[in-house]
Amino acid sequence: MTSNPYQDDRGNKDRTITNPSGSTMTAATGTDHEMNTGHAFLIGDSMTGGYGKTGPDILHDCTIAVNRGEIAVIVGPNGAGKSTAMKATFGMLHLREGSVRLGGEDITDLTPQARVAKGMGFVPQTSNIFTSMTVEENLEMGAFIRTDDFRDTMAQVYDLFPILKEKRNQAAGELSGGQRQQVAVGRALMTQPKVLLLDEPTAGVSPIVMDELFDRIIEVARTGISILMVEQNARQALEIADKGYVLVQGANAHTGTGKELLADPEVRQSFLGG
Repeated sequence: MTSNPYQDDRGNKDRTITNPSGSTMTAATGTDHEMNTGHAFLIGDSMTGGYGKTGPDILHDCTIAVNRGEIAVIVGPNGAGKSTAMKATFGMLHLREGSVRLGGEDITDLTPQARVAKGMGFVPQTSNIFTSMTVEENLEMGAFIRTDDFRDTMAQVYDLFPILKEKRNQAAGELSGGQRQQVAVGRALMTQPKVLLLDEPTAGVSPIVMDELFDRIIEVARTGISILMVEQNARQALEIADKGYVLVQGANAHTGTGKELLADPEVRQSFLGG
């Protein structure tokens, strides 16, 4: 297996996102690197359910978890339930069986809004920015639940995504696809989340922009924020993943580290093009 270029050469080496003015997003201490999902920071445990209380089940005994400060990636064929599994952890569909826990607390019955207050941020694949508002207004909207001074956080977002600072007074709808995704991620970071859910963040962008977004995602994770991400670009996503989940028909088919899944002949043949 080839070495992982993302792990060795990309991202922020000192585990902080540093602002030139001196403010930083500091990495959480005591990061748990155990692969046992029972100790994960966010876990959707044995989830079975679908949309609406009477709708058909889309997930079948599906378990998805991410440790603090790590990147977990959900991959699989179209219609496998990838986005559904992630949305289930955010409370966007009814679970008939199973539970969701965040930091050891059972949040299964909480609304998505309540989960945001608990420290979850969610970036949907589409309709994830306010197109008529400026970039800075979008970021300010991300701080809607906060009562403190959020200017330092905005400075950190601008340091992470310099192009947004340059275009902060421009309507977000005028930006390129990759820049819009940066706005969406930046707005989610304004809530100061403990875990960030990303639904296909690189959909429709060029390979160069995809690499840049993955670099930024690595940097966010290195500040101690957990990342749970759904991606169609499975090979590239697994290269940066601490843990990967391959779903088929709403159920777990393969689970392992990103390296393990990339090296698995069955995964490579069935899901990565050989």
